[in-house]
Amino acid sequence: MNPVNILIVDDKEENIIALEALLKRDDIRMFSTTSPNEALKIAWETPMAIALVDVQMPGIDGFELVEMLKSNPRTKDIMVIFVTAISKETKYAVKGLGTGAVDYLYKPLDPYITSAKVDSFVHLARTQAEIKLKNEELQNFAIVVKNSADIICSVDAQNLRINNINPAVETIMGFKAAELLGKSIVDLSIEAQQQLFRKKLGEIIKDNLSFSVFELQFITFDKRVIWVECRASYHNKTIFINISDISPQKSYQEQLIKSKENAEYSKKVKETFLANMSHELRTPVNGIIGITNLLLRTNLNEQQKGMLDLLETSSKSLLGVINDVLDISKIEAGKFNIVRAPNNIRELVKSVFDLLKFRADEGNIEFLLEIDSEVPDNLMVDSLRLNQILMNLLSNAIKFTERGYVKLRVSVLQKHNDKVKLKYSVEDSGIGVPVDRLNKIFESFEQAEEDTVSKYGGTGLGLTIVKKLAELKGGELEVTSQLGKGSIFNFINWHTIAAKPVERVTNKPDKTLTPFNNISVLVAEDNMVNQFMLSKILKDWNVNVEMVDNGRKAIEKLSAKNYDLILMDTHMPEMNGYEAARIIRVEFAEPKRSIPIISLSASSFDHEQEEALSAGMNDVLAKPFQPYQLHEKMSRLLKVEA
Repeated sequence: MNPVNILIVDDKEENIIALEALLKRDDIRMFSTTSPNEALKIAWETPMAIALVDVQMPGIDGFELVEMLKSNPRTKDIMVIFVTAISKETKYAVKGLGTGAVDYLYKPLDPYITSAKVDSFVHLARTQAEIKLKNEELQNFAIVVKNSADIICSVDAQNLRINNINPAVETIMGFKAAELLGKSIVDLSIEAQQQLFRKKLGEIIKDNLSFSVFELQFITFDKRVIWVECRASYHNKTIFINISDISPQKSYQEQLIKSKENAEYSKKVKETFLANMSHELRTPVNGIIGITNLLLRTNLNEQQKGMLDLLETSSKSLLGVINDVLDISKIEAGKFNIVRAPNNIRELVKSVFDLLKFRADEGNIEFLLEIDSEVPDNLMVDSLRLNQILMNLLSNAIKFTERGYVKLRVSVLQKHNDKVKLKYSVEDSGIGVPVDRLNKIFESFEQAEEDTVSKYGGTGLGLTIVKKLAELKGGELEVTSQLGKGSIFNFINWHTIAAKPVERVTNKPDKTLTPFNNISVLVAEDNMVNQFMLSKILKDWNVNVEMVDNGRKAIEKLSAKNYDLILMDTHMPEMNGYEAARIIRVEFAEPKRSIPIISLSASSFDHEQEEALSAGMNDVLAKPFQPYQLHEKMSRLLKVEA
């Protein structure tokens, strides 16, 4: 008896080990992986009968993996059982079954239920395999069956005339069987395909094919055109043909293709809109922040300086809201990437704590930090996204705590080889969340109470971003709360222990920036405020500046004159920065072809930054930026000591 192949997919190695131990028996052969992509490869290379798939996985989740399996003819018959720790609510079960799953197992797994369910599906898989084998055997003896729903006929190989045909021809095409006896089978197809039909039958006879499949269009008695699938077999100077009406499938296929094209178009439109939104929102904010910084460096009285400080605070607050909205949009558009690198976790957590301490002090809130001694120093983490999660959770706690304390604690829950499971806990003594609103607070633009916005402010996006980031990082987000007593938010995530990260030396914002002597820079920027800001910054560094407002003018200027560097905005009228950079890299002669180009992009989308580099730009500086960041990039490209 051949063993039944079972595929186990779970991003947690310990879950795989537990399942393998529970299911181990002689009549089962198990394959396991923590990677959805590896799972697809295994299922493609080795026929699988059953798959136990975890729902919550980073990158490709269980639902998406099963949809991929079901969309592939080679893997579509795998019986999928979801293994999940998420809610048992009907909507999740319906979603899973809708993707093609046959059952659910809920964590923590009951060993008896798990064994019983898997055993029943093993028996079902064996039964299906036996039925499939018998059907294949019967197919050779069932070429002509009078009661078939398909048209089945035998055709004389010499003249292609119909010898026998079953009554299904009347149901499908409207012809009586007797009327077609002795007539050419080729005449059933539309005139435009009769030559193709004759050629196919000729190939079957010539090559003595025992099986051939092809599709044609037939014309019915009432002059309708239908799509048919012909399965032909040649034996003893006779062609046996099974003809199926596939018009509904063809219609559905055409609808699917059209739907796919519409979906791709809609996705492209959305991406373009979000990219434009990012540019149009962040560009003016860049100008406001930049000019505010320039003004702060001029002679001001105390009142003027106070107003500019308020303007800078307001600008950064507006930028935070814009980034929140764009982050949600990027996550929903599938354009959000998690990039892990070695980081000192203690320094990272401490920097977030220090950054928000002044806000807690302003509100007379006790702000506490505890990092357990067992927490490893260096871990593989996406520092930007972990920072974002902790900043949102702590900011939220401080905002909704009028008296008492806010505490951030990092502790170890579990260790396994080079992996460690950490819990980041944010506890507060704030207003709390009603039990019936706990799930709502993670939805976009939702708050715990209707009057929360008017009383405390905010967009209602912070916790939504935290939840989505937690899911993207493969972690869990838990919340417990008591109304009037406070809340505890726990972010739990597995990390890989890393070597000590390489320290990077960067300029500090307050460091005096050295001038550039005898340097000429061409700036392509269509926003007047940003033109003024860039011109002022560069001239303060003794740079010779020339300004244009689109890519075409930048090309004309570079054709007529030599420059040491170009600052190129990506979104401009007439010709954008990408096109201008490509023309410079392809059509200009050296040394102008290799002139350093820095992209000034207001887009927060990774694919736009990649497009800038692909177009030939040397570096990307995202708006809004600080002068020292521009100075660093210019120094590196111009090979000038900063």
